[in-house]
Amino acid sequence: MAESLRPDLAVIAHNVSADTRVLDIGCGDGRLLSVLRDTKRVDARGLEIEPSQVERCVARGLSVVQGDANVDLADYPDKAFDYAILSQTLQTAERPDRMLDELLRVGDQAFVSFPNFAHWRTRAALMFGGRMPVTRALPISWYETENIHHVTIDDFRELARTKGANIEDAWFFANEKEIGATAANWRAEFAVFQLSR
Repeated sequence: MAESLRPDLAVIAHNVSADTRVLDIGCGDGRLLSVLRDTKRVDARGLEIEPSQVERCVARGLSVVQGDANVDLADYPDKAFDYAILSQTLQTAERPDRMLDELLRVGDQAFVSFPNFAHWRTRAALMFGGRMPVTRALPISWYETENIHHVTIDDFRELARTKGANIEDAWFFANEKEIGATAANWRAEFAVFQLSR
């Protein structure tokens, strides 16, 4: 791909089918949308809360609107997209459970990536340091972070189950490299799930 993507975004880009409709919620500077548009000819749309990021997206020629996913996803029609993407944003949602419902309502499938709060470094920082951790996956001090819900891989699997979501696939990463699913709740710094309902 022409542009360098974070590992979670690269997995998502690889697994999105060509010539589909995509909504990237919390799309940041539009890097993923740009790659999908240019390499897979997707109808790429985005929703982003930060005005400066929306400007960057528009400068790239992307169709991105400013809005708050906590409330504005309700304005999108059912199954308007083949894929709804929420990358590294679930933990910032006011109600992650409701956000998951909305993703699976507006998209036939959803990709969700998030930092895994159960990673061994995070556990060690809490156990031995007694303080909220600052790690690669959680790089900001507790009082500055936008993360209001610390989710683990096992928590997310349970949420998907209770919401009646099917886990189509999952990928786990440590040190920017993909790792196997064995003991991922302990070993993975972040995860990507592909879901449907």
